[in-house]
Amino acid sequence: MKHVTVTEAEAQFDKLVAEVESTGDEVIITRDGVPIARLVREKDKLSNDELTPEQIERRRQAGLNLREIGKRLNIGATQEEIKSWIEEGRR
Repeated sequence: MKHVTVTEAEAQFDKLVAEVESTGDEVIITRDGVPIARLVREKDKLSNDELTPEQIERRRQAGLNLREIGKRLNIGATQEEIKSWIEEGRR
């Protein structure tokens, strides 16, 4: 996720839109260091076929990192319990 100031966003808008469109990454626009807007690709749910190899690898690595954190914390929860907690948090 990239952060740019309002001034930078104004000066580089075409470039930022092209970057978001091609990579699917988000751009956060800030004013005085405070996030005020988010530039995202219109299609919010990408299938694995639409993800770049780098995005797929980042997601895979994030999953591995979460598993490692879970082992260190010794939560003792099943995958089903964790999924239900995630769904509960989305409501």
